[in-house]
Amino acid sequence: MNCKGIAAVAKTIRSLSIDAIQKANSGHPGLPLGCAELAAVLYGEILKHNPADSKWADRDRFVLSAGHGSMLLYSILHLAGYKITLEDIKNFRQIGSVCCGHPEYGITDGVENTSGPLGQGIALAVGMALAETMLAAKYNTASHKIVDHYTYALVGEGCLEEGVSSEACSFAGHNKLGKLIVFYDENRISIDGSTDITFTEDIGKRYEAYGWQVLKGDMYDVEKIVSLVEEAKKESDKPTLIMLKSVIGKCSPKAGTSAVHGEPLGVEAVAETKKNLGLDPEKFFQIDEDALSYFAEKKSAFAKLESDWQAEFDAWAKENPELAKQWKASYEGSADGSAEDPTYEVGKSVATRTASGDMISTMGLRYSYLAGGSADLKGSNKSGMKCDGGTYTPENRAGRSIEFGIREFGMASEAAGMSLHGGIRPFCATYLVFSDYMRPSIRLAALMKQPVIYDLTHDSIYLGEDGPTHQPIEQLSSLRSIPNLQVLRPGDAEETVEAWHIAMASKDHPVLFSLTRQNVPVYAKEDKNWRETIKKGAYVVKGTSDNPDVTVVATGSEVNMALEAAAKVSGKSVRVVSMLDKNLFEAQSEEFQKQILGSKRVIIAEAGVKTGWEGYVSSKKDLFTIDRFGESGPANKVAEHFGFTAAKLAELIEA
Repeated sequence: MNCKGIAAVAKTIRSLSIDAIQKANSGHPGLPLGCAELAAVLYGEILKHNPADSKWADRDRFVLSAGHGSMLLYSILHLAGYKITLEDIKNFRQIGSVCCGHPEYGITDGVENTSGPLGQGIALAVGMALAETMLAAKYNTASHKIVDHYTYALVGEGCLEEGVSSEACSFAGHNKLGKLIVFYDENRISIDGSTDITFTEDIGKRYEAYGWQVLKGDMYDVEKIVSLVEEAKKESDKPTLIMLKSVIGKCSPKAGTSAVHGEPLGVEAVAETKKNLGLDPEKFFQIDEDALSYFAEKKSAFAKLESDWQAEFDAWAKENPELAKQWKASYEGSADGSAEDPTYEVGKSVATRTASGDMISTMGLRYSYLAGGSADLKGSNKSGMKCDGGTYTPENRAGRSIEFGIREFGMASEAAGMSLHGGIRPFCATYLVFSDYMRPSIRLAALMKQPVIYDLTHDSIYLGEDGPTHQPIEQLSSLRSIPNLQVLRPGDAEETVEAWHIAMASKDHPVLFSLTRQNVPVYAKEDKNWRETIKKGAYVVKGTSDNPDVTVVATGSEVNMALEAAAKVSGKSVRVVSMLDKNLFEAQSEEFQKQILGSKRVIIAEAGVKTGWEGYVSSKKDLFTIDRFGESGPANKVAEHFGFTAAKLAELIEA
């Protein structure tokens, strides 16, 4: 190992980081100063990667869970040869720079994930490690191992304090994800001071209780770090936490204090730090020539890692053409199997959660890489795959049904990590009201443009007896407000089938289903081309030919209510519109919107808050919504209590 080269790389990471942060007058210098040696040895000696191809399928993944320390990552990526220039680093935290305040997936070459909110990074890493085991079980043969890599993460105290890390790490230990290795930057400092003010548990024992291997070392002993990683790899049945004692802000006059955590060092402290590093205090963005030569010498070795794998992959593909076809389809997002869509007779009552369950099994046959599960609600969500080869376990890595446990936030983050890894199309399921637990991860998936599918059921007061804690009221409106998240609320089983087609066709955004617990009748559709029209967000279910006096726009189970109400009205022509996707409809042309709405008077019918619907109506009285929390009782009794019935809607139409 070239210890001199690694030391030069670590010094340069510190140099670039403090100057970039000072120039931006914003940032977190403590972690880059404190963890520079780890980044240097990780990218120089440990990772299986090729900076010339940041998307190589069998590369090791590195997740900077402590994303505030982003300059550590940008500096090492620049030095290692990824597509980050010195000019990019000089423009740290400025509009248009690929060196964002926190790492952003899809913007910066070599960045595996967005990791701003603490704790989510390690949860994403768990999902990546999970995906690796599933793909290895599916594609590796006795002759060829084409999936064989590790997932690494760097976490700080903040990551381990956030609850999502506990959910994900418990899942990882239970599932024996032995190719997950997490480095803990143990500096014991947070923004408000020493972590002793809030965080005094025995972290090592906690992780051992999760089923992890726990190793300990020094952040500045690079040879020991390499040996610890080698030791971690010997334990195939346990993920590993490597606890590295460190000094936040090392080499600066503020070292070891909270003052160096989240703000620039200041001009004088930067100059003093440079003196401590043996750098010229008058020069900026200094790069040690030994750091450049170190990675220049590594370039051919990095390239050989990928070329050797490519040769192995080509031999494997030749011997296993069907598996190769599935591999290609999984990375393209195309079908590699076949299955007929389920069909439902008009008049038959089917809960949309049941229809979605039918489609999970159908899509599982059509897409061999679809995988997912529920947060301990598989029976209630109807989300079990009937073609999955069994449940995923340490003994059955090929299973595609995943038991996530009662860990909604962790589940959603792990699903996003699986999507980031590639080769897997993940879905996850729970009740709609528990999207509140998942929301931070849903937002992050939308930000990263990851096509995760959220199968959320029990979507209204009609779930009944479980009462207001379980009855969603504001969730739909809240979720629709997340940019790049597609929210679909189908009205019957047939629309649910089409919703799944829309979801599987998505490549650059997550899709969320809002599904009924209760059975709802399949209704006749006057628009004979409705399967195409619905792809624009809404279509006319009833009243296509007339010039209606009133148009009722409904979603989900309320479409049936609107049809029943329309049938009760005499003396007025009533059009009923099913709006599967409100945001998509609003993105259509004004001409199309007028064509669908077709009336000066529009009534909105949705079992949730009115927020977001106000622009559709000329009078607030025409918002047939629920703007308070639910009640506990049988579903029909709850609806009567709220006056949320077809009879009451008919009265409103006639008013």
